[in-house]
Amino acid sequence: MSESTAAHIDPETAQKVSSAYRSMLDIIGEVEPRVAQATRQELDDQRHSLKLIASENYASLPVLATMGTWFSDKYAEGTIGHRFYAGCQNVDTVESVAAEHARELFGADHAYVQPHSGIDANLTAYWTILSHHVETPGLEEFGARTVNDLTQDDWDTLRRRFNDQRAIGMSLDAGGHLTHGFRPNISGKMFDQRSYGTDPETGYLDYGKVAELAREFKPLVIVAGYSAYPRRVNFAKMREIADEVGAVLMVDMAHFAGLVAGKVFTGDEDPVAHADIVTTTTHKSLRGPRGGMVLTTNEYAGDVDRGCPMVLGGPLGHIMAAKAVALAEARTQAFRDYAQRIADNSKALAEGLMKRGVKLVTDGTDNHINLLDVFSSFGLTGRQAESALLDSGVVTNRNSIPADPNGAWYTSGVRIGTPALTSRGFGPDEFDRVAELIVTALSATTPATTASGKRGKAKYTIADGVAQQVHDAADELLGNFPLYPGLEL
Repeated sequence: MSESTAAHIDPETAQKVSSAYRSMLDIIGEVEPRVAQATRQELDDQRHSLKLIASENYASLPVLATMGTWFSDKYAEGTIGHRFYAGCQNVDTVESVAAEHARELFGADHAYVQPHSGIDANLTAYWTILSHHVETPGLEEFGARTVNDLTQDDWDTLRRRFNDQRAIGMSLDAGGHLTHGFRPNISGKMFDQRSYGTDPETGYLDYGKVAELAREFKPLVIVAGYSAYPRRVNFAKMREIADEVGAVLMVDMAHFAGLVAGKVFTGDEDPVAHADIVTTTTHKSLRGPRGGMVLTTNEYAGDVDRGCPMVLGGPLGHIMAAKAVALAEARTQAFRDYAQRIADNSKALAEGLMKRGVKLVTDGTDNHINLLDVFSSFGLTGRQAESALLDSGVVTNRNSIPADPNGAWYTSGVRIGTPALTSRGFGPDEFDRVAELIVTALSATTPATTASGKRGKAKYTIADGVAQQVHDAADELLGNFPLYPGLEL
């Protein structure tokens, strides 16, 4: 792994890898040519787009290769050495290696690497906490219906059986996630939930307000972590709040796990040093395969290991093997250097945007995320800005901002992140250029009117030629930092 790119390969290896991928796609194409073509096209699209989605990255070729193996063919419910199927000795090996790397990398007592996603990891953590602290109720009164058939009244009854256990987490508009206790998600049905927000003036997390809410509401679980908050969190303070009210501190570090692994976040900002349970994905800033993981203290190890069959299906052996490879990569000095560059580049991107007049939530960043207030800056909804940028070869996602005037669907913000382009080798100068291209595209974009003459929240127009101009400039910039250099299909 190169210090600057997602996948550095020497020319001889590149030739071998290219031959292998061409053969693979030819074989796929014999069965379903549309899938083979879409796979080729996806690589081409990613090579020629500025990938700024904060939750995406580029996995290394070793990680990608590990996912395409016959471990996919194994059932392995249970835990290491205690499977419900015979013949799982090799799955035991790769799961053990992944867990070992996770414990050593993050300094955790215990690692559970089976979750298929971040949502699965959070669900495993919630049921672990409930199983550990509350007598589990029966579901007999609900008959033979599936969980999907439960009504809201059923969930209210079930929650009362859990003694109306409570949870608090960051609000969606402040940067929280649906899985932190919101009603559309199962986490909001399991708990009586309240949200904490950010200071309306600064956009920063207000620990005093969090403490007040915790004292008043007395939750079983305090969820910390974020998906769209551009600042660091003091987990030592969150630990103090949890201890004061006797709550379990759970941290979702899915977005910033790579910054923790890379030792950019240390001390009070290291969630593993302070939380009872930490959940994460493995594919964002950690740069591994799509999947999830739970880190716990020894107190919760036995409960979390029952994630399958408690809430998870069969473990994905090929993904756990890829997690092991990615976590091994993350234990290198090259990855630590990469993680620091993510943060440095994020600051450079913020400075480039702000000096060109863009309003950022919290007026900057000190992690990998920048959250643009495009409504204040350009008079656009997040959906309009997201679409106009995509037309211009810049891939982002719309996102709510605090007290969002356009709601959670259209939004007033756009979230951007630096992990992926940092993997390609971008530095501060390149990110300043990225900021210039973003501003060029959005400055040339205006809301379009609907048939009734009103301004729509989705429709927009871009000045003639600007989208292509920005796309060409982005492509030129990307050409200096090839994705998987030497890999030709």
